[in-house]
Amino acid sequence: MSDSSDYQPPKVWTWDTENGGKFANINRPIAGATHDKELPVGRHPLQLYSLATPNGQKVTILLEELLALGHQGAEYDAWLIRIGEGEQFGSGFVGVNPNSKIPALLDRSGAKPIRVFESGAILQYLAEKFGAFLPTEPAARAECLSWLFWQMGSAPYLGGGFGHFYAYAPTKIEYAINRFAMETKRQLDVLERQLAVTEYIAGNEYTIADIAIWPWYGGLVKGRLYEAAEFLSVHEYPNVQRWADAIDARPAVQRGRMVNRVSGELSSQLRERHDAADFDSRTEDKLAATRA
Repeated sequence: MSDSSDYQPPKVWTWDTENGGKFANINRPIAGATHDKELPVGRHPLQLYSLATPNGQKVTILLEELLALGHQGAEYDAWLIRIGEGEQFGSGFVGVNPNSKIPALLDRSGAKPIRVFESGAILQYLAEKFGAFLPTEPAARAECLSWLFWQMGSAPYLGGGFGHFYAYAPTKIEYAINRFAMETKRQLDVLERQLAVTEYIAGNEYTIADIAIWPWYGGLVKGRLYEAAEFLSVHEYPNVQRWADAIDARPAVQRGRMVNRVSGELSSQLRERHDAADFDSRTEDKLAATRA
């Protein structure tokens, strides 16, 4: 392994906006709002503010799965937050998520609105609220939550680590790519071994553990993340592939992937979702046709 860097860390780190790479305009070492902007509110009790990143897809997939089960209280408005334009730093969004990350949920069904942020917390909150996709038997519940928190702890290695240095960093750093590629493949092997003995992640029941893990690791093995499938030899994980395909085929998953999406085929982009009928009438290809 070569190392051509002559960089030596200074005694005291200072923020240099020139060295932030692709995301320099939205990354900063301080929290809080940069501008005043109220969030829109729709007619449903659940208000989601998000973008169809893997973390954002988790919540829209769960909401669509809940609706498919007949939980009408899970109807929701999904508002697009364009993180590349800094909309997550608006005062209204910071009021729902002080960490300025998508997704953020506001539950207005009770006397006082409840804010929920962090995608794993939102999944657990909704699963408990509607009594679905989270086992109640203690051992099964513990297994499900263990895998949910595994994902929350592991994904930064995949996204902020491997994905950043492999796909987004302004310079390719061999050591960093090797370090995080190794960890990503180790995580895939953890899943491969688990899925060799279970149908779904936490057992033979589809749960929020699958919903949390699939957008990241399922997306990776299906070639949707970082164009890294060949680099990581994802064919070496047939059980992960089998599991990813099974979840891919679920209609609620297909709908959830479309919500707040701004890339890919126009027919797969439903930038805002306010009603179930929007999937048939308000995807970007249909809106473009009406504007033509």
